[in-house]
Amino acid sequence: MNDDAKQAATPGVNMLALDNQFCFALYSASHAMTKTYKPMLDRLGLTYPQYLVMLVLWEQDAILVKEIGARLFLDSGTLTPLLKRLEANGLVSRNRDPHDERQVRIVLSPHGRALRKAALEIPPQVLCASGQEVAALGRMRSELARVRDDLFKNLDGEA
Repeated sequence: MNDDAKQAATPGVNMLALDNQFCFALYSASHAMTKTYKPMLDRLGLTYPQYLVMLVLWEQDAILVKEIGARLFLDSGTLTPLLKRLEANGLVSRNRDPHDERQVRIVLSPHGRALRKAALEIPPQVLCASGQEVAALGRMRSELARVRDDLFKNLDGEA
């Protein structure tokens, strides 16, 4: 147990108080962020998870499902229904990889590529809604990514 963990376990600190929980601050901030995105994404016809998939594809088109899953920390059981809905909406196509028929490659449709232009309006709107500076959000993003990575490392160590 490190010094911070020992300090948190000291008498007089209510470790189970909701307001003392990092997990709740993270959860409630995530909930607020998703609610902020909803009206913007509704205009694009996307859910938040679908938007995340599209962000990955706008960075790199024609990639394997497993690569999208790795980027988003999602398993194929969660990702496949998302991809099927995106395909049904005409934003992507799912194709067997010619080099390995067991793999599925996701390719943006012309409509999916064109949607990127409309999506460019979203980050500045979210920044404005957050009331934060770009640099502050960048620092928070880096810290959260570090926490996420450490948590995953810890999970991997238990397996």
